[in-house]
Amino acid sequence: MVEFRLLGEIELRIDNAVADIGSVRQRCVLATLLIDANRTVSANLLVERVWAGHRYPNRPTSVLQTYVSLLRKALAPAASATITRHSGGYQLNVDEQAVDLHQFRGLVRLARTGDDADRTARFEQAIGLWRGLPFADLDTPWINAVRATLTNERHAVELDLTDIRLRQGQHAALLAALSDRVATYPLDERLGGQYMTALYRSGRQADALQYYQSLRELLADGLGTDPSPPLQKLYRQILTADLALDAPAAAPRPARLPRPRQLPAPPRLFTGRTAELAALTDMLDAQAGTTMAISAIGGTGGIGKTWLALQWAHLHVDRFPDGQLHVDLRGFDPAGQPMSPATAIRGFLDALGVDTVPTDLNAQVGMYRSLVADKRMLIMLDNAADTAQVTPLLPGSATCVALVTSRRRLTGLLTGHGAHALDLDVLAAAESRELLARYLGADRLAAHPTAVRELLSLCAGLPLAISIIAAHATAHPDFPLSALADALTGQASPLDALDGGDPQTNLRAVLSWSYQALSPDAATVFGPLGLVPGPDIGLHAAASLTALDPGRTSTLLRELENAYLLQQPNPGRYRMHDLVRRYAADRADSGADGLRRLVDHYLRTASAGDRLLDRHRPPIELGDAVPGARTETLPDEAAAMAWFTAEHPNLLATQRVAAERHWYAPAWQLAWTTDTFHWRRGHTDGALTAWTTGLAATQEQDDPANQILARRRLGHACAVAGMHAQALAHLYAALTLAESAGDVAAQAHAHHSLAWAWEQQGDDQQALAHSSRALPLYQTLDRPVWQARELNAVGWYSARVGDYEQARAHCAAALALFRRHASRPGEANTLDSLGYIGSQLGHHAEAKEYYAQALDVLHDLGHTYQEAATLDRLGHTHTALGEDGEARTAWQRALALYEAQDRTADADRIRRQLAFS
Repeated sequence: MVEFRLLGEIELRIDNAVADIGSVRQRCVLATLLIDANRTVSANLLVERVWAGHRYPNRPTSVLQTYVSLLRKALAPAASATITRHSGGYQLNVDEQAVDLHQFRGLVRLARTGDDADRTARFEQAIGLWRGLPFADLDTPWINAVRATLTNERHAVELDLTDIRLRQGQHAALLAALSDRVATYPLDERLGGQYMTALYRSGRQADALQYYQSLRELLADGLGTDPSPPLQKLYRQILTADLALDAPAAAPRPARLPRPRQLPAPPRLFTGRTAELAALTDMLDAQAGTTMAISAIGGTGGIGKTWLALQWAHLHVDRFPDGQLHVDLRGFDPAGQPMSPATAIRGFLDALGVDTVPTDLNAQVGMYRSLVADKRMLIMLDNAADTAQVTPLLPGSATCVALVTSRRRLTGLLTGHGAHALDLDVLAAAESRELLARYLGADRLAAHPTAVRELLSLCAGLPLAISIIAAHATAHPDFPLSALADALTGQASPLDALDGGDPQTNLRAVLSWSYQALSPDAATVFGPLGLVPGPDIGLHAAASLTALDPGRTSTLLRELENAYLLQQPNPGRYRMHDLVRRYAADRADSGADGLRRLVDHYLRTASAGDRLLDRHRPPIELGDAVPGARTETLPDEAAAMAWFTAEHPNLLATQRVAAERHWYAPAWQLAWTTDTFHWRRGHTDGALTAWTTGLAATQEQDDPANQILARRRLGHACAVAGMHAQALAHLYAALTLAESAGDVAAQAHAHHSLAWAWEQQGDDQQALAHSSRALPLYQTLDRPVWQARELNAVGWYSARVGDYEQARAHCAAALALFRRHASRPGEANTLDSLGYIGSQLGHHAEAKEYYAQALDVLHDLGHTYQEAATLDRLGHTHTALGEDGEARTAWQRALALYEAQDRTADADRIRRQLAFS
């Protein structure tokens, strides 16, 4: 079965599944052909309708042919709809009943020929086809004109339907809607007359007369006319209380409406969710008495949506003295189709004591809403498939409350009906433990703390998983929990352990119901996302993983998010629950191609970011790009730092995957491209991890040049981490390899790093000796920034051993070189060195100025590692100047940075300084 929906966002549904109909222009081609369904539209006219008001493409008829070809592929599964070419144009052949626009117009034509009952049913059915503005996602002059025509046609239908309902005495029920519509169409006199009639019949004669006066003034000011004769006549009738205006007698209603009590029993072991329960109450209280209150509770399968809704409902059952209706809509039932709105409505009418039920769905909806109008009732719609399934079941009264649960984000319910969204996340650690204790008893948990931690870790905060674990434990009350933990954690997959023996308590089965409801493209993307190495993924990384463009990727990620199979905790960052991730990974193939693209994405973006952080650092050759991988654009240094900060755990995890899959080149290259960031932010553990993996990768490649680099950088990281023996071993090995290869630059780098390593051990003489050997080597190379760096290093170590004149001379030369070549990191380090030299010579005011300049640069660079050390030294300078308050401020800032960087010894030293300052 094929359905075309134009009265809202454009949709093509084939066998009730939404089909991909491509880009905005392609959707515009489809809409244009559907508006003139079964008639030939010339290619030139199509081009004009699709591109007018926008920039025309080169060779538009060729582009049009491409769009038509793609639409034919999309329609291929639906044999009843085809696009054919006729005499220079195209024709979409389709049953007009499959197009909601033509169905709407057909119903309206039929309605004009029937009696009031037939007209009402057909008008309501026609209006019910509308889901929003026609062609809501399109904007061309021709489409806008068609949209305006259709909107006027609907307005005319609503006017006709209102006349019928006024004849039937439904004036009170019409008042609120008429008030909104006269605000939308302030100059429509027919509508104004209907509103005046409804006001008068509701006992509001003065309001009707006042509205007439305001409309008369509006017509005079806006159009320069008086009200029409029919409206003037209505005014005189209202003024004189003409009996001809009295409402017809209302149809008799049942003397007493039954009070259904359909809520299932409250959850026996409900735990936690205090904030969510309070949020539900606050949401519904905020709307009380003003409009119908709707709360949409969403989340992945097994998260506890129904439990929360039932718990809240039973806690507040006294708020609904006229009854509670409940239906399981089976939106994700593996055994069959979701329940139809007609079936659900029929069940509600039965519960409300209706003996004779109309055959037409719209009439049934109208009867249901009439029966619950002004009643204080709760309507719980559990396990909804989508907004379309829910909308007919919503009451229309402000006194009613609707609670809706779904595994899919019901965006239409939020935007179209003002519902409040409440998305559930996993239980907190304390709540998870409490829930397990409610099942098994606190004593049993206390007897096996290690096993409990393992079991709760397996469940990852998912209430259904905890209940399945509890069921296993309850089946063998005499078994120690440690035996259960050993048995379950020994399974090949956690999902194998989380099987309670039937579909409702089998986590894999529960997740499969959400998976099966996805579109084919979203299902294809879902599997690879389970293989993502890090904790989350950004849009461009996901586009590389899937080999799709970012726009299409974003659309599919949004579908997964709306299905609660994916979360977006921060804008543009996506993550999966651990157990959903394992399920997704089971749906993927080997994932090698996607992961290789992902590795290339991270590597090339990191390389570009590293160049922004240190443009004087020599680039490395990355080789050919992997087809389908995308490099994210980083416009400046700040963007690069932000990207590295967000992606840091993903970069390390991706490097590990590259090494495991024997992709050795990107494995060591990822260590190189993250090194500047690690150094600036003081990520010592990250640097150690990256270069340990990187060195192993270079050894597998048997590449001496890259081994020299990897050993040197790993030695540097070891020195920073206080692993002095390992640092020296790696660095001297790097120096030996560099000397054997005759690589002057590598020798100079090795001596530079050895100087650093010896300084970390407190041997400044050894540090000066290696730095002094490095300087002449750098001077033979055409790399002024490297030469400046070593001039500063020699100056620093000279100051450390007390040779301040040599220190000042070398650092001054370094500063001039750094500034000449715009190396801000080097400039900051040298300013710090000059500050230290000034303080040692007793020139404390000069030292304070140098430190302040260094800190300005370091802060701009985000170089928090060096910033901490400079703040530390600045504190001593403040003390020497008698500025004790400023000294404490500097040390407190340094302490915060040392603690953030896990530099324990430095942090302890600062605490002692603060204690005695």
